[in-house]
Amino acid sequence: MAGAAPPPKQEELVPHPVKDQLPNVSYCITSPPPWPEAILLGFQHYLVMLGTTVIIPTALVPQMGGGNDEKARVIQTLLFVAGLNTLLQTFFGTRLPAVIGGSYSFVPPTISIILAGRYSNIADPHEKFLHIMRGTQGALIVASTLQIILGFSGLWRNVARFLSPLSAVPLVALAGFGLYELGFPGVAKCIEIGLPQLIMLIIFSQYIPYAVHSPRPVFDRFAVIFSVAIVWLYAVILTVGGAYRNAAPKTQQHCRTDRSGLVGAAPWIRVPYPFQWGAPTFDAGEAFAMMAASFVALVESTGTFIAVARYASATPMPPSILSRGVGWQGIGILLDGLFGTANGSTVSVENAGLLALTRVGSRRVVQISAGFMIFFSILGKFGAVFASIPGPIIAALYCIFFAYVGAAGLSFLQFCNLNSFRTKFILGFSVFMGLSVPQYFNEYTAVAGYGPVHTGARWFNDIVNVIFSSEALVAGLVAYFLDNTLHRHDSAIRKDRGRHFWDRFRSFNADSRSEEFYSLPFNLHKFFPSV
Repeated sequence: MAGAAPPPKQEELVPHPVKDQLPNVSYCITSPPPWPEAILLGFQHYLVMLGTTVIIPTALVPQMGGGNDEKARVIQTLLFVAGLNTLLQTFFGTRLPAVIGGSYSFVPPTISIILAGRYSNIADPHEKFLHIMRGTQGALIVASTLQIILGFSGLWRNVARFLSPLSAVPLVALAGFGLYELGFPGVAKCIEIGLPQLIMLIIFSQYIPYAVHSPRPVFDRFAVIFSVAIVWLYAVILTVGGAYRNAAPKTQQHCRTDRSGLVGAAPWIRVPYPFQWGAPTFDAGEAFAMMAASFVALVESTGTFIAVARYASATPMPPSILSRGVGWQGIGILLDGLFGTANGSTVSVENAGLLALTRVGSRRVVQISAGFMIFFSILGKFGAVFASIPGPIIAALYCIFFAYVGAAGLSFLQFCNLNSFRTKFILGFSVFMGLSVPQYFNEYTAVAGYGPVHTGARWFNDIVNVIFSSEALVAGLVAYFLDNTLHRHDSAIRKDRGRHFWDRFRSFNADSRSEEFYSLPFNLHKFFPSV
């Protein structure tokens, strides 16, 4: 009919645009929230990192011969050194809002030291604990040199230059998803506490903000504090009410709020200091095994650093900045060895996930959290109260935070051509092998009591078994090798792997935003320029 209006134009379907920086982040690295909010957010980061800080010594110290007193002091020391390392990393390392804490990668070589024959004849448990601790310290001091040399010499910078978005996906994704064993299996150890915590955290962070239209984001930003406080109180009521009076010992250990033994054992005030357990002892085989763990931690930290940069709404890290951060992480492992934490350092995956949950990637918030770590490590009794939160509550937090880090890895697929069969092969094969190979090593060890590599040289066994038990390392190694060897000189493939998107971040000065996010404070960049 003449004069009729034209039919409405159908909306054109276009993909979402590629983003170098993550939008919708409330506070990025250089934009801190108001002080009261920053202090609460810093305390929240402190609460989240307590999980790993408590779980590792709780598992290791009894095997070393230590009791509750030694366990409380090791937790204090680990917390104190984590605070120092976080400050060093945020001021002089990558300058990202990354919490540096304990690492599960160092547990297998530490157990190997515990089982060493030369300690089996020591009858006194405390004396045995001291000797094993000194052996662990010596191994950590030697192992720290690996990251210090690779980082400060720039060797890791040369490795990182060949990292493309495609090879970063499996590395970062499995830095989060690879920790699945620490999630729901931990929740299920006391399901009546763990499951409510998981549900409450999801409700506070995802549903309430949309149901309650508040001018300021409160429930989602402080979801951890709200949910942990409610479920912890619920756990206390169950404990006091006698719900577990006749339960099995293992159930009581995971469910009760008065079974950690930390509050009674922790001193009121104590400042950890270097060589507090005595002079370190050195063994070449144990040092090599700990170096393998240091390498695993280095690769896993690389993936977590990339996720932290994403959730802090920073540009991708120039390789020189990543290398600098690795060097300072090596200094952190050296401090672990000097102070005697029985464990090495790495970037905290759970705190990287917390950046995503709160949408606050402020450097100041993480530095405040480091202040809480140091403060509560010195005031032992107060710190022990928070450290006695039941494990299933912490495991419920892991379910969300590890998932966020894994999702950060998947987000780099936006730079890749997912219609390329080369991309599909590298992506699928590396992720599958990253899950399958460590599963084989873990199953074999669970059945046989030792790893698949079982030669006469214990140090060699430890090196191979530690390396191939890391999901992130296996997946990252396979993807990195395939991505840099399969038809890499083809110009079309360069675009398929997304490398052209990251080209301008290959050097520090190529993008003007690098100085805002990564330059050293106090004009130190004049003396230590980044390239």
